[in-house]
Amino acid sequence: MDLAEIRAVAVKEKYQGQDVGGALVKTCLKEAKNLGIRRIFLLTNKPKYFQKLGFKIISKASLPKRIWGECLNCPKFPDYCDEVPMIKI
Repeated sequence: MDLAEIRAVAVKEKYQGQDVGGALVKTCLKEAKNLGIRRIFLLTNKPKYFQKLGFKIISKASLPKRIWGECLNCPKFPDYCDEVPMIKI
């Protein structure tokens, strides 16, 4: 396996700005590295935040189709989806 997802990272408002989210993401990245996973992707509505952590915006088409299985029932899919796909290699 060389692809994993970081999903549902949220920080309570009173703890935002204290790098709690960054610590969570960095821990996930470290765990992925320990497991030999080379690529980590996520879907976000905060791309600038994740760019600071080394993620790059990619096209949705570059992700495996199975990633979008849960999205098929979403009323925003595919034309109004506001999530930005990103990857870190």
